[in-house]
Amino acid sequence: MIPFDFDYFNPETVQEAYHLYHSLTEAGREPVYFSGGTEIITLGRIHQLYTDAVIDLKGIPECRTAQLDDEHLYLGAALPLTAVEEARLFPLLMKNVKEIADHTAREKVTLGGNICGNIFYREAVLPFLLSDSSFVIAGKDGLKVQSIHDVFEEHIQLAPGEFLVQTITEKNFLTAPHVNIKRKRQWDTGYPVVTVAAAIVGRRLRIGISGLCPFPFRSYEVEAALNEPALSPEQKAELAISHMPAPILNDSEASAEYRLFVLKNTLTDILVAFEGMGRR
Repeated sequence: MIPFDFDYFNPETVQEAYHLYHSLTEAGREPVYFSGGTEIITLGRIHQLYTDAVIDLKGIPECRTAQLDDEHLYLGAALPLTAVEEARLFPLLMKNVKEIADHTAREKVTLGGNICGNIFYREAVLPFLLSDSSFVIAGKDGLKVQSIHDVFEEHIQLAPGEFLVQTITEKNFLTAPHVNIKRKRQWDTGYPVVTVAAAIVGRRLRIGISGLCPFPFRSYEVEAALNEPALSPEQKAELAISHMPAPILNDSEASAEYRLFVLKNTLTDILVAFEGMGRR
């Protein structure tokens, strides 16, 4: 059980949700946005999150869209991960979210909830980093579209009351050769030791990593090492792991040394796989 009571609000528009957040804050309340609720339950139970007002975003149409036009894919932040998976519009993202938690949990966990969450894995952001996607953010001046590289650094950068409405991805990225690998100590249970998403764009390898550091990331230094033509796959992987952007996690899931060992082998496997595909 969650050890606190809260009021529930169900706005129907972006503007209503944003203004509701600020009116509650001005009244001395501590509102949070809600779409799936799994993190509120998980962190609330262990006293790492408190709220007395929950604002549910699922009733906002823009937050539930899954639309592909001639140029872009639009995905709403309140889409459950199962809906993203079943839509089959973004193959790399589909493979990525299919391996988050179990099917029952993915029916509740939402795309925006994973990207914006406090739990550090946030692996659903990786395909968007590789695809140079944009985020639609609701704020005081209405909706604004920003490059993911401007609004996501270690975690999503939002002002108080702002929230993620949609992701936008150019259509040409959806068909890029790709792979998503999640390594666990036990195949079907527990958190991952490391998750790696990879894609070939313009004949160059792009890499996104989660579970290694306290935040998910795409590193241009790592990518430069992995695209070094004069090196073998093993040498490229060795060089790449020397460019990690932060200290490696050392926790109950795995030691820092083990995580780096797993990452090196995973990167080597990815390089060999793409070489076998002719890096088209």
